[in-house]
Amino acid sequence: MKFCVSKYTWKIILINFLVLFIFILPSLSVEKNITYMQILQKPRDLDLNLKYAQQQGKMGNYKQTISTLERLTMLYPDNIEIKLYLLSVLVQIDSPDKARSLIEEMKLRTDLQSEDLETLQEIEQDLKDKEPGLWNFNADISIASLISNNVNSVSKTRKQSESGEVAEFTSAMFDKTSSGGISFSATRPIGEESSFLANISHTTSNQHQEHDDDFQSYGLTLGLDTVLGGQSLSPYFTISKSDYHTDADSFSTGMGIGGFFTVGERHSFSYGYSYSDTKGNHNSSDTTARDTNAIGHGYTFNHDYIFTEIISTSIGLGYSDTDAIVDAGNDYETYDFSLGINLAFPWAYIAITNGMSFNDYKVADSSVTSDRLRSDFANTFDIMLTKAIGDFFPAIDQNRNLFINLSYEKVISEGNALNYDYHSDSYSFSLTKSFWYKINE
Repeated sequence: MKFCVSKYTWKIILINFLVLFIFILPSLSVEKNITYMQILQKPRDLDLNLKYAQQQGKMGNYKQTISTLERLTMLYPDNIEIKLYLLSVLVQIDSPDKARSLIEEMKLRTDLQSEDLETLQEIEQDLKDKEPGLWNFNADISIASLISNNVNSVSKTRKQSESGEVAEFTSAMFDKTSSGGISFSATRPIGEESSFLANISHTTSNQHQEHDDDFQSYGLTLGLDTVLGGQSLSPYFTISKSDYHTDADSFSTGMGIGGFFTVGERHSFSYGYSYSDTKGNHNSSDTTARDTNAIGHGYTFNHDYIFTEIISTSIGLGYSDTDAIVDAGNDYETYDFSLGINLAFPWAYIAITNGMSFNDYKVADSSVTSDRLRSDFANTFDIMLTKAIGDFFPAIDQNRNLFINLSYEKVISEGNALNYDYHSDSYSFSLTKSFWYKINE
């Protein structure tokens, strides 16, 4: 591996990490946690135990929440509020058998007040709504607008290398991009721990000034979600097609498998392997598109950790190997590393990510330069804020399925060729609307 990263880039990377771990984390005010030792010392303290249950629920430790509430129901069998709280948690974590049993038990009580009965009926309805149907359908529709000061990745010097010669970049730098997409999914349960998935999607993207890179893409994915050995496994097969306004079109088939498992109540891990076969299609503006045909293999590994009910972190590693049939520009290896912080505030969800990508090319690309192997590095810093419109305007979004997304991205790319030495800043705004429907028979 041969990576070329300037002192300036390393400085930017260090600054990003400082922002992530030194300035953000300490500035967050987190309520002092109740320890399990305090619960052992005061096992019958109703107020303390309820606060502990709420605390564990916010952190995603639902086993602790349930065990605490179940113990309180035995200590305080006449307390309706505790049982209703327990019911709501059971429904939330998809534990239908326990929830139904408790509902039937509470229906036999004669001391339920009208408001308690109403709450019980609402919880029972939530349980029915969560039950998977014979077929479950989901659709997402999104529109987005992006503004970038370097949408075409023009080098800092506005120069590029062409067959060993230095030429001027003629592409525009500042531009706007409008895009839209729709995704439709259908799932069907298979047994108790498996389900079949089918997804089709369509995306369109258009720049305002230059239209060479305008495109439409189409995708089909078929997959299976199942549980094996305490892990969630998801093998899949995918087909995709990209139609460009002037550039060469492409068609890709692929397959892969993803896995997910947890360790304890705070750690979760995911991993995956993917294979792709991409072919370029000739058109009038690009008669050598098939030279870009390539086979790709990709490997990923991620770790997520829950600090508090607000803060969680993620670490990601990735490696991919792309082997071109002819074109040296598509014959390379990529090494990825990412670090992120997720902040689940009551008022918004914020995701902050810093990713680094190293590209090592295996064959000299004569269309750029033939005297050296291309090697480049990209550092990408992202921050995204997501909020449900229904939190502001309940009348417009009663089901909280219309989301607004605001994001900023900074890319610093450096390499041993002029073409790939650039910076860019982009700002985007998007709206996403989700729809759900199920067929029970």
